[in-house]
Amino acid sequence: MTDRARTVLIVDDDPAMRLSVRDALEGVSLRVTEADDGREALRVLYAERPDLVVLDVAMPGMDGWQVLERIREIADMPVLMLTQMDQGINRVRGLRAGADDYLGKPFFMPELVARAEALLRRTRADRSRPRALDAGWLVFDRAARRVTVGGRPVELTPLEFRLLGVLADAAGDAVSRDDIMAGVWGSPEGVDPAQVALLASRLRRKLGDAPEGGSPVETVRGFGYRLRVDQGAPA
Repeated sequence: MTDRARTVLIVDDDPAMRLSVRDALEGVSLRVTEADDGREALRVLYAERPDLVVLDVAMPGMDGWQVLERIREIADMPVLMLTQMDQGINRVRGLRAGADDYLGKPFFMPELVARAEALLRRTRADRSRPRALDAGWLVFDRAARRVTVGGRPVELTPLEFRLLGVLADAAGDAVSRDDIMAGVWGSPEGVDPAQVALLASRLRRKLGDAPEGGSPVETVRGFGYRLRVDQGAPA
């Protein structure tokens, strides 16, 4: 990332909410742009390619879930979702749809700022990590955003891709849950360990078994996870 001001797109049909979020983010030197509905959000997204999207779920017309689905078709910038709906149900739905973080309304504005800054830090850190891991049967290419297993392409959500990247960077060593939270979500703050377990389970299912049997994503009891890699090393 260059030294230009990082840009945050706020998508919310409530003008007062957009103004409050804008004031808070501009207070920490972020550049802010706005959209009052989903279609306008996609137009701004194409035109400006923001570094972060703060996205309300409940909007008329195209709701936040539909906007998130479209975002994930074209880009991998982090998305922080805002909602007044049931936390448990939507947290799981958000993870499956590719949301990076989740904040229920009403919220404490400094918490939103902290979460936004954590997501932006994570994006910057991603650029300095090793670009690829080639284990023969498993190839992870961060730059090309490509994963293959046995030569077959595997489609991962952005969160699943980042989890695999965090584990691949360790190249067979155990990675703590806190380090996974920091690498995937930007910070351990506000992340439920159950989210890590759910994400690891989904990644296991998509990768399938290693050639020698068993999942390549191992649980290290009481600590975190490890990617079993018997060939190759980070590139």
